[in-house]
Amino acid sequence: MAACPVQVIFTPSGRRGTVEAGTTVLEAARHLGVDIDSVCGGRGLCGRCQVTLGSSVSIPGTEDRLSARDAVELGFRNRRRPLREGHRLSCAARLRADAVIDVPPYSQVRKQVVRKRAEVVDIPVDPVVRLHYLEVEPPDMHRQASDLARVLRALEAQWGIIGVEVDHHVLVELQDALRAGDWTITLAVHDGAVVTGVWPGFHDGPAGVAIDVGSTTVAGHLCDLSTGSILASTGMMNPQIRFGEDLMSRVSYVMMNDGGEQELTGAIRAALDQLVGELVQAAGLERSAVLEVALVGNPIMHHLVLGIDPRRLGVAPFALATDGPVRTPVSTIGVRAHPGARLYVLPCVAGHVGADAAGAVLSEGPHRGQDIQLLVDVGTNAEIVLGSAGRLLAASSPTGPAFEGAEISSGQRATPGAIERVRIDRTTLEPRFKVIGATMWSDEEGFEEATVGTGVIGICGSGIIEAVAELALAGVVSSDGLIVDSGRTGRVTTEGRSATFLLHDGSSSGAARIAITQNDVRSIQLAKAALYAGIRLLMDHLGVDRVDEIRLAGAFGSHIDPVYAMVLGMIPDCDLDRVSAAGNAAGTGATMALLSGAARGEIEGLVRKVEKIETAVAPGFQQHFVEAMAIPHATAAFEQLARRVDLAGIASVEPTGHRRRVGRRNRRRRVGRT
Repeated sequence: MAACPVQVIFTPSGRRGTVEAGTTVLEAARHLGVDIDSVCGGRGLCGRCQVTLGSSVSIPGTEDRLSARDAVELGFRNRRRPLREGHRLSCAARLRADAVIDVPPYSQVRKQVVRKRAEVVDIPVDPVVRLHYLEVEPPDMHRQASDLARVLRALEAQWGIIGVEVDHHVLVELQDALRAGDWTITLAVHDGAVVTGVWPGFHDGPAGVAIDVGSTTVAGHLCDLSTGSILASTGMMNPQIRFGEDLMSRVSYVMMNDGGEQELTGAIRAALDQLVGELVQAAGLERSAVLEVALVGNPIMHHLVLGIDPRRLGVAPFALATDGPVRTPVSTIGVRAHPGARLYVLPCVAGHVGADAAGAVLSEGPHRGQDIQLLVDVGTNAEIVLGSAGRLLAASSPTGPAFEGAEISSGQRATPGAIERVRIDRTTLEPRFKVIGATMWSDEEGFEEATVGTGVIGICGSGIIEAVAELALAGVVSSDGLIVDSGRTGRVTTEGRSATFLLHDGSSSGAARIAITQNDVRSIQLAKAALYAGIRLLMDHLGVDRVDEIRLAGAFGSHIDPVYAMVLGMIPDCDLDRVSAAGNAAGTGATMALLSGAARGEIEGLVRKVEKIETAVAPGFQQHFVEAMAIPHATAAFEQLARRVDLAGIASVEPTGHRRRVGRRNRRRRVGRT
């Protein structure tokens, strides 16, 4: 006699249907197309398929809706995923009556892991490498078949996977694994097409690493590929710095030294291998747990990691060897991991808009909304993306190293002891500041004691931006970028035609004399003008006069105060409430690509549609650059900024040397002439 049908409703998907009484919840879910995770194939080993009983108006959530807990559930001992209180294993619990079954996020195949910034889309966890537990027929003298043939037959029968290739190292390990596991094994299948790993018996806990290779720092995250959780994070300085501070100096090194590209490639590959080792050690894992690596980097880092000569990127027309995604064994780049581990490098956008920009776009999603978003990764070569769901444009702009403290008289990288925040009194012109590694301002009692360990040793990028902007707001730096000696303070000294503002006299213990020179101001002007001109060029091509949102990406972008960036004219006028730091957006994009095959498909399709604008040859760039040299700008209105910041203090210097205030009326009049 056929079993009575029962109705089952799955939440949150809302899928419903009827199945025979006695069907396991997991079987019912598969029949109705409901997303429940399982590595063991319903054998009560992995603990990924846990569900809870729900209820509706007509269906109570009483325990008798499901079968009583059997030996599988009562004896469940998976330490990685213990059976949660009030949960059932969907592979063991059988439907006895109509029931509502809730599938929690951690039991879904395509989980959603919320990132640190709640306003950004979640990461869908759907990795390209998956583990599958198999029960394999032992060999039989009467039915001759190889061990591999029986494994592939079991893979098809138990998981529906056919036509796969098998890595050589898997063939070498297969027979021992089968016998050690008493004819049960776990396979790693990459992208549904290649068997890349084998373990005896039941195995779980696949891990992957997302890496952002920057010109200054390298950052990595070790992730659990089944849950999406970050197990460990670390970073290190890029050892290529010894060959040159910025990217073009490293390309010059390659051009001038035979074998230079091999030195640079060897240095970064050794760093990547060290980084992976530190990550797995921090998480208490072995290198063999790493089955997948996703990587982003600017075009020159991209080429050097892959062992491609970067010299073509140092001269026009800046041709990439490839702009598509790269898939290769991790061993290709010298990283020790599982023998079957694969490397995925995100596609590049254009000659100097690399895989890191693609990662940032994937993370921030300007293409997912209707608002015009400006995404800027500020560095020695700023990468700029502008647009919305309808259209995306990208460009790079040569800002130089000034924003990172280079080419600044007292400049240095963002390390303890570096000035990172500056305020200047509008009346007395007395400065106060904060240094990295201390929470107190310099005019607070106890500051010297608080900075004994760090000293005051220089000024980093965020500090020099705030210093120049504050000097401009106080009328010490003119709109044309001249340091003006108004006689209001003894901190301005003039030597010939060049003036200097003394920020810190260095009298305290462990402190250096730190001044803002005319050349420092000029360096910042040149850098910010190049950035603004690149942005304005994209706005011209998009046909817009303003942007709705600005995201500042990268480590430096995370530390810039948006108000001061706008006062200087680094970025266009925008509602300040919609200007924010995106953090390491490139690294987040790499993490998304690590955890989601769908994310890879999304960015691969998107980069082909992005319009690339080459600033070096684009008409209008030079004019935009010249106008952007002024603080905040020679012609552009900053009306939204003016609602929050009093810009009346910014003065213009007439040819005679007299100063005139740039009030709101004058700004409006200048704008009207454009």
